Amino acid sequence: MSERALEGLDERQREAATALRGPVCVLAGAGTGKTRVIIHRIAHGVDTGAYSPNRVMAVTFTSKAAGEMRGRLRALGVAGVAARTFHAAALSQLNYFWPTVAGDTAPAIADNKVRLLAHAADGIGLRLDTPTLRDVASEIEWRKVTMRSIDAYAKARPQGVGRLSVDRVVDLQGAYEKLKDERRQLDFEDVLLACAGMLEAEPRVAAEVREQYRHFTVDEFQDVSPLQHHLLQLWVGDRRDLCVVGDASQTIYSFAGADASYLLDFGSRYPDARVVRLETSYRSDAAILGVANELMRGRPGALRLQAATDAAPGPVPVAAAYDDDVAEARGVAASVAAQVREGTDPRRIAVLYRAHAQSAELIRALADEQVPTTVLGGRRFFDMPEVRQAVLALRGASVAPLSGGFLTAVRDVLRSLGLTEEPPPAGGALRDAWEARRALLRLAEEAPEGTSLRVFTDELLARAKDQHEPAMRTVTLATLHAAKGLEWDHVHLVGVSEGLLPISYATTFEQVDEERRLAYVGITRAARSLSMSWSRGNASRAQRSPSRFLQEIGNHSLRAVDASANAGASSPRTQSPSRRSRPARQTR
Repeated sequence: MSERALEGLDERQREAATALRGPVCVLAGAGTGKTRVIIHRIAHGVDTGAYSPNRVMAVTFTSKAAGEMRGRLRALGVAGVAARTFHAAALSQLNYFWPTVAGDTAPAIADNKVRLLAHAADGIGLRLDTPTLRDVASEIEWRKVTMRSIDAYAKARPQGVGRLSVDRVVDLQGAYEKLKDERRQLDFEDVLLACAGMLEAEPRVAAEVREQYRHFTVDEFQDVSPLQHHLLQLWVGDRRDLCVVGDASQTIYSFAGADASYLLDFGSRYPDARVVRLETSYRSDAAILGVANELMRGRPGALRLQAATDAAPGPVPVAAAYDDDVAEARGVAASVAAQVREGTDPRRIAVLYRAHAQSAELIRALADEQVPTTVLGGRRFFDMPEVRQAVLALRGASVAPLSGGFLTAVRDVLRSLGLTEEPPPAGGALRDAWEARRALLRLAEEAPEGTSLRVFTDELLARAKDQHEPAMRTVTLATLHAAKGLEWDHVHLVGVSEGLLPISYATTFEQVDEERRLAYVGITRAARSLSMSWSRGNASRAQRSPSRFLQEIGNHSLRAVDASANAGASSPRTQSPSRRSRPARQTR
């Protein structure tokens, strides 16, 4: 049994999975199997008796990732591990200990920070629009995760917010905190602050938590904030069974308080820590890894990725230049449509961009090509009305005798709700609903032989709880932030121009470096092919230049193509990025 969890791991992955005691730091590049290592390390610890499952806490950054971790551990026969987000773990502890510590129930969690801020603003005579309120909400979040008081915040961010001076922002934050206390509510960040405060003030509570959880694993450690790191230290106490996993090159939340120094300096904090580097990518082709490595060459903590096989590199990644944004959207849509016609599953294609505003033109262009799309970060699959309706209908059908087999019953229910053999035209609510019902049918088609309708609906409800969503047969559109942690065979990264990537408001070295890491995340989502594109102008005819990142990657890793109207569709001109106007590279 002790070897079961180590099957299929390469030498470095196995080294990480067998390092069960003491501080461990796994530096895991994109596509190197970090989640697999985390799961198999925990399973190996349980199999060998080093870990008791209910003494293990695995901390992730999203509920979806936590659900996936629990599912994969169950598949290895491991149950009882607490796989949670920081907030879920902290809230669970608050709710459990608050009655004994404070003598009553824990405060309610405010469900809408912006609405609460609006009420606080009214109370001090401010009339603010929603965008300003959202910006102030972001400032509150940053203040709390960086563990600053309101006065310390004012010194750190003296520029104010929009038309609000820093003094008025301070007044509004004070009014917000007062109103929240009057209503006996906590906001999202308060959950971590309150849990940390409870552990610091109540030694008995801290001792009980540390007795319960003796082995900690933290994924995406490059994205922890000072507040999360402080809470983690309180959970761990003076024990040393802490394993952190991360990649400094994928730090993309510094604006929200993430601090990669906790990962980069882990070896300094724990001089005897075991440090394992995972640099063999099982995702991306060697040509794509060449682009990624060039972009991050010389950056702090950058790993040098190499392909897992010795196969010849695939197609050289392309950097295409277009006349304007409309031409770029149409060109990318035509390329995607060609891939689908050639037999590529739409689920294996993604179009990525820096900001949501870039998606509208792309959605129109793809609809014109009859390519169905899903925008990542929109409605969750199991929250769609069509999906909820279908699950309820399938659940109802499960209590009646079946006139045919399981698959026939599922197909009949979905047909009664509107599933047809032929899909509606792409680009609209009807097609979205059709794709959702078709995804449910595919899950039924993939179910193990002998599955009953009741078991199938139980599985659907479990997937909904764990946010384990099926992939619809659509091309994915997503921001670079939303794409983190995902992968596709073919990635089209659009808007790779100055002002978009890096974004126009990234003016300092640190901000531009964060944009670099965002570009790196986008590039390393691709497994088999990568195309990058930019346009020379937008609707207002403002002129753009190619991103400095394209310049730095250079023509030995990218094939530059001029896709302008006068270049000719049949014979695009190849042009080296290094021969275009080159923005000055920033230096520290």
